[in-house]
This record gives sequence, C-alpha cells and structure tokens, in this order.
Amino acid sequence: MEKVAIFVDVQNIYYTVKEKYHCNFDYNAFWAEVSQGREIVAAYAYAIHKGDEKQRQFQNILRGIGFEVKLKPFIQRSDGSAKGDWDVGITIDVLEHAADADRIILLSGDGDFDLLVEKVQTKYNTVVEVYGVPGLTATSLINTAQHYREIENTLLLGR
Repeated sequence: MEKVAIFVDVQNIYYTVKEKYHCNFDYNAFWAEVSQGREIVAAYAYAIHKGDEKQRQFQNILRGIGFEVKLKPFIQRSDGSAKGDWDVGITIDVLEHAADADRIILLSGDGDFDLLVEKVQTKYNTVVEVYGVPGLTATSLINTAQHYREIENTLLLGR
C-alpha cells in the first residue's frame, strides 16, 4: 500500500478557493479521495489562530477527519498589515517525512514551494502531488510537481 504524507497550507487553500469559487474546500471529500487504497502516515493542516469560536470548530473538524492541526498566532502589525505564514514550518515537516513516504501531497498554490518539491523528488525520489486552484496556483509549482490536481467541483462545499 502506498504511504502518503499530506501537508495543507490552510490559509492559501481557503483564500484561493474563496476567490475563484466563492465557497469552501471540502476536506472530507479530499480525505476520501487521497486515502483510497493508500496508508496515510502523516497529515498536517497549518493554520493561523485568531482565537474565535468558528475557527476552533473548523480546527476540530480537521482533527476529526484525521489531520494534526498546527497553529500560529495571528499577528497584527502596527501599520495594519498582518503576519501569519507557515512556509518554513511546512518545509521542515515535508523534509522530515519525505524519506518515509512514497508520496507527498501538498495543498497550496504558493510558488515558494517549487524548490521544496524539486528537492523532495530528486533527493528522496518521493512523488510529489500538488493540489491547487486553477489560475491561482503558481505555474512554477505546477511544472515542478510530478502530479497536479486541480481543486474543482468534486472538492468544493456548497456547489
């Protein structure tokens, strides 16, 4: 059975799905798709924690599906901008799991991950599959990954 490790850039998926489709990503449908005939050896969802009840409920849903939820506090800067980025944390975790998994599944459209994807595929000979929103996923990420899965109707709630 193929061993799979999953890494979800929650903010990226939330905002790109909202922008393109005006609805939410269906994590249950995603889990059903990627777990079929595979062993999930790790599953992480990386999110920003603002402390509101709706977010806590969403995080509990993710945990119930099977994700380990990793949280960073939401930081509001004095100039009004916000900080909340998991790129380094995701990278570290992917590299830690790359040797133990047959396939890495990354949910993000962020082109900053193209170097990570390339490294995992060449150094560990691990297949990398990227899930992203069409038109909002970096071309460099799509071109680097061995497999690209468009997030579309079957992975959307309320469509």
